[in-house]
Amino acid sequence: MAAILEVNAVSKHFGGFTALSDVSIRVAAGERFGLIGPNGSGKTTLINCVSGSLRNDSGSIAFQGEEISRQPAYVRTRKGIARSFQVPRPFHTMTVLENLLVPTAYVRHLKDSEGEAQAMQILTDMGLAAKARAYAAELSQVELRKLELARAMASQPKLLISDEAMAGLSGSEVDEVLKILFDLNEKGITIIMIEHIMQAVMRFSQRVICLDAGKIICEGAPTEIVKNPDVQKAYLGA
Repeated sequence: MAAILEVNAVSKHFGGFTALSDVSIRVAAGERFGLIGPNGSGKTTLINCVSGSLRNDSGSIAFQGEEISRQPAYVRTRKGIARSFQVPRPFHTMTVLENLLVPTAYVRHLKDSEGEAQAMQILTDMGLAAKARAYAAELSQVELRKLELARAMASQPKLLISDEAMAGLSGSEVDEVLKILFDLNEKGITIIMIEHIMQAVMRFSQRVICLDAGKIICEGAPTEIVKNPDVQKAYLGA
């Protein structure tokens, strides 16, 4: 299957610290791709380089065959890359619906009625339609996580990067978010999942890469990853 994202020999340094060292990944269109690793392994730095909030120092990043390494984040969003954040970042003084109207207006340039119709459809898909007129500050933790995904989907991405969308949720709430991600993938959205809840990663991902100290230490099917001694050492120590 054709690649939607190709990261080739990407490195990123912060002063004398190497956050990423010659990292290469290939994500196929429509794939459910898991990215794991202990804290400080380089996961967030890699995703920041892909989404455009950071620029890689070397290497290349191609999206749908086009080099995007020097393009600003808003251009990448308009091309079809969207991400959620570990800590939800809604506009707390806006309603849930208004939070989605921002990306529909500024990323997709939709008029009010069209933007609102599409925003309501996204909220329905996320199970948030009943909360459309509620303020974001009134939402529960799982509702905030769903809103974060909804805001990402409002830009109509081809590639969604889900950054710890299930952190702090109960088992049943994790299942709710997983169902949303599976449904989005079935609609043709390629999804990269970054998650510390290993059971969720294993259930969702078709392929997993593990980073440690800025380098890829293992790549394979979920069943192979959990048995890999390098992965176990990275998470549990020697």
